[in-house]
Amino acid sequence: MARLTASFWVQAYLTRLRLSDIPAFVTAHGDDTAGAVLVKLNTLDGQAKALHRSYDLMTGARSWVTLAEGDEQTVDAAIGKQRSFDPDLWVVEVEDRQGRHLLDEPGLE
Repeated sequence: MARLTASFWVQAYLTRLRLSDIPAFVTAHGDDTAGAVLVKLNTLDGQAKALHRSYDLMTGARSWVTLAEGDEQTVDAAIGKQRSFDPDLWVVEVEDRQGRHLLDEPGLE
């Protein structure tokens, strides 16, 4: 199965967010071709969640799962730890008081 480059996926994701009036920013630019993507959802109330893609070896299914959740400092520390051993990691920060990230929508899930 053909895979999109990380850069292409991130740009498409940012466009989808922009079309829904959800602010988002790339806070860490990873490898353009094969970098993993981590999404930080900031609800602007001191709380946040970090999500990353998981791959089920049994079914081949890909899904977004929570890496860290709680106060923003804790989530930022978890993201920093991931970046310390994966310099190719992309980090996209989504800011939405309603907690929307669109990762469960078709084409992004």
